[in-house]
Amino acid sequence: MDQDRTEPTLDRLVVERKTGRERFHANGSHLGFDLLSFWQWSTSDLVSNATRGRLAEYIVARALGLGGEGVRDEWAAYDLELADGTRVEVKSAAYLQSWFQSGYSRIMFLTPKTRGWDPQTNVFESEPRRQADVYVFALLAHRDKATVDPLNVTQWQFYVVPTAALDTRTRSQHSITLPSLHALTGGPVGYGGLRDAVRAAAAGRHDDRGQSVTPSMEP
Repeated sequence: MDQDRTEPTLDRLVVERKTGRERFHANGSHLGFDLLSFWQWSTSDLVSNATRGRLAEYIVARALGLGGEGVRDEWAAYDLELADGTRVEVKSAAYLQSWFQSGYSRIMFLTPKTRGWDPQTNVFESEPRRQADVYVFALLAHRDKATVDPLNVTQWQFYVVPTAALDTRTRSQHSITLPSLHALTGGPVGYGGLRDAVRAAAAGRHDDRGQSVTPSMEP
C-alpha cells in the first residue's frame, strides 16, 4: 500500500452560484442541454409546496437586500442572516395548491423548536430551540387559480414576529394559525414594508399592548 497516497478531503463543499448556462456533458463532450433546462423542468410549478417555500425565502431575501449574490444554504439552521447578524426564518403557506381542491387550504404555519446542526462539523446542538431571531410568515394570499402568480409580490402577505413572542405563547409551540398571527402582529405587511418590519421585530420594539411593532404598508 502506498503510504504517501493523499486521502481525499471530505470537508464541506464550497458551492458557487451558477448562471444556468452550464452544460451537461460526458467528460467534456456536450450533450445538448444545460442547467437552465433542468431548472425549467424541476421548478416551474411555483405553487407546489416545496418550490413555493424556497420562492418565499427568495422574495423575503430580496426585500431585505439579500439574495443578489451567493447561494441558498440548504442546511443552515435558519434561512437568512442580515449584515448585523439578525437571523431570519421564513415559513410559507397558501390557500391554493397545484392539485384539485374542494376548498381553500387551511392556513397554518409550523413553528417547532429544533436542534441546530452545524454543516461544518456534522454535529447537532444538545437542546432544541428556535434558531432565528425573527420569523417571517409568508402567505400567498391570492385565491383565484386562473390568475395566481407567485412572482407578483402583491399577491403575498407577510406576518413578522420576533422569536421571543413565539417562545412565550401559552398556546401551541408547534404551529400557529392566521388568527393568532393577526393577534400578535395586528395584521400583515406587504413586500415594501418587510424590511422595516423585520428591523422593528429584531429591535424588540413593542407597543403598550406588548405587541410587536410592524409598520403596516400596502403592497
